[in-house]
Amino acid sequence: MTKRVLIVGGGVIGLCTAYYTAERGFDVTVCDRGLESDLGCSYGNAGMITPSHFVPLAAPGVIRLALKWMANPESPFYMKPRFDRRLIDWAWKFYRAATVEHVLRSSPLLLELNLAGRACFVQLASAWNDFDLEQKGIIMICNTEEGMSHEMATAEMSRELGLAVQILDAKQLAAMEPDLQMRVAGGIYFPKDAYLAPWRFMSALKKRVPVHWQTPVQLHVNGDRVDSEFKADEYVICGGAWSSTIARDLQLDLPMQAGKGYSLTLQHPKRTPRHAMILSEARVAVTPMNGSLRFGGTMEITGNDLSINPARVRGIIKAVPKYLPEFSADDFRDVKPWAGLRPCSPDGLPYIGRFARYKNLSVATGHAMMGLSLGPITGKLMADVLTGEDPSIAIEKLSPDRYA
Repeated sequence: MTKRVLIVGGGVIGLCTAYYTAERGFDVTVCDRGLESDLGCSYGNAGMITPSHFVPLAAPGVIRLALKWMANPESPFYMKPRFDRRLIDWAWKFYRAATVEHVLRSSPLLLELNLAGRACFVQLASAWNDFDLEQKGIIMICNTEEGMSHEMATAEMSRELGLAVQILDAKQLAAMEPDLQMRVAGGIYFPKDAYLAPWRFMSALKKRVPVHWQTPVQLHVNGDRVDSEFKADEYVICGGAWSSTIARDLQLDLPMQAGKGYSLTLQHPKRTPRHAMILSEARVAVTPMNGSLRFGGTMEITGNDLSINPARVRGIIKAVPKYLPEFSADDFRDVKPWAGLRPCSPDGLPYIGRFARYKNLSVATGHAMMGLSLGPITGKLMADVLTGEDPSIAIEKLSPDRYA
């Protein structure tokens, strides 16, 4: 008898999990409470596949930098002050995780996951032929010596981990981007990074994975198992920033905060870079996407609030001309900002695997800014979990019970 799997959540993690699980012969159903037109984080992100992003969100120096940025409403990071027990608990766990030891333990795993995810994208792009994968690498652009020094440390760590990296001065950057004027001190080029238009990838997934939209699922406890009105043998929570709420209803602790990000997409940019890039000090991603150009950034911890904060948008717009002087605020005047909520765990690692408390409940969430990059490999790993096979990558550090 074919095993039935119900996946809660129709974003990139849920759809990739559904795709690879169905490939193993399971009868898979995906339900999402939202509208197909909602266009959450799986659509509005920067479209980057990033082996270069192997340092977890919880790292030394991050808290000091965050406190500095808190005073500026247009900075790359903002946490809305509020008395919230879960936020305080998350912040304490983040503080405890932000150590050198944690980075050294976690970076090899994040790199392995991202490289495996990149390999999945290469295979899917070739097999499906209905989304474009740009394997040109991504450049970290710095306009200060301090920023360059910070990125040089990451470059050195990249080399120690075996990831290809090139350190560029301003002249070498100009040679790589001859169509752009740039104000830069230098940059770091990661040739193994890649990028795509996320809506094209999601469209390709939805051709292969049907989704029941506007279909909320109420999971409830039934002894050592969970059940719902949609009968299944296995249930997988892929609810993004809302996954913690689903888990709490089942007496499970899955610490997470929603990190709001913003993007603005120029449909007819005056200049288009030949590579995707990240404006390092400003934390702004710049991605060419099928003729358009997307600028994305910020991390705003404000709960599950999707409202647009104009100050956060201004921060992105003001940052761009500091690096790319041919662009100005006028270019963004008629652009509608997008906002989405990224699920952030306290230690910067995703939750992937089974809950020990229930025999038929798993979760895949908490990928923060790497949801797209890690989507396919997460789907593959969840298919391993559901078949009872040893995962292709050791995921013990990603256990959803690590804060239980």
